[in-house]
Amino acid sequence: MAIDLKLIDKMLVDYKSPEDIIGKEGLLKQLTKALLERAMQVEMNTHLGYEKHDPKGNNTGNSRNGVTSKTLQGEFPPSRLPQRSTQRRC
Repeated sequence: MAIDLKLIDKMLVDYKSPEDIIGKEGLLKQLTKALLERAMQVEMNTHLGYEKHDPKGNNTGNSRNGVTSKTLQGEFPPSRLPQRSTQRRC
C-alpha cells in the first residue's frame, strides 16, 4: 500500500523540530496509537460480523460490552489503547 504524500504533508504542517515527530507526545506516537486503535476496531467488526451501532448486532448474543485500556510496549514510547471486549450470551 502506498502512503499518500499529501497526507504526510498535512500531518507535518506544524513541524518545527524532530521532537514534534519523535517526542513524548509526537506525531509518531499519535499516529501509531491511531493506526492500532483503527486496526483493533476493524478486527472487532470482522470478529462480530457487524459495524459498531449496526442494528444487525441487536439480540445476536454476541455483542460489544465496553472498553478497557491496554498499554502497548515496543520499540517506541508506551501508548495506552482502548481494548473493546465482547460478550457472548448463552
